[in-house]
Amino acid sequence: MRFAALETSTEWCSVALWLDGEIHALEEKAGNRHSELALPMLEKLLGHAGLATGDLGAVAFGAGPGSFTGLRIACGLAQGLALARGLPVIGISSLEALAEESGATRVVACLDARMREVYYSALEKIDGRWREVVAAQCVPPELVAAPPGEWVGCGNGFGVYQEMLSKRFSRMKPEVHPSAAAVARLAAPRLAAGEGVDPALAAPIYVRDRVAYTAEELKAR
Repeated sequence: MRFAALETSTEWCSVALWLDGEIHALEEKAGNRHSELALPMLEKLLGHAGLATGDLGAVAFGAGPGSFTGLRIACGLAQGLALARGLPVIGISSLEALAEESGATRVVACLDARMREVYYSALEKIDGRWREVVAAQCVPPELVAAPPGEWVGCGNGFGVYQEMLSKRFSRMKPEVHPSAAAVARLAAPRLAAGEGVDPALAAPIYVRDRVAYTAEELKAR
């Protein structure tokens, strides 16, 4: 099985190729340049592997939650690559990809959502698959908490709100971010099980519906 993976939910632009169990990946801190970088990075990977987009059998993408613009970029690119070739598409939770990237087995995943909120979930790896102990949600950082037991806090939310969250978490890895390589590892068994969908059905996971304060809210701050 050969497929591409895209992850643009944070400030990182990340792409990967899954080639029969072998992963080739590139990533770059993109700022707001994800749309400029993602396809050239993928083409570079394909070129190094001696492949073209027509050799792919599916496309996976980081579905969110995360940056609204970043999520639309990854989903749109996945759909564009897949539609013309009739390929299945699969979206992978960015919080799950963050947990996968961490190397831990019990992770509180936390991404900065701006507007004094974070995207947050607690995930535990059991029999090789991640299970949500706390479902993905958008909350103020003071509501982020770990379930009972030993948990590692991962994601840029722990960097932005480090002083507040360090009082509740003894182990934090704010530098860990969702990656296309992690998306590929998570997508591979699901694609093999036939869980890919028609590209037209692919959609981001926003969790929160708004992207900015209203004028009245800004005045009240």
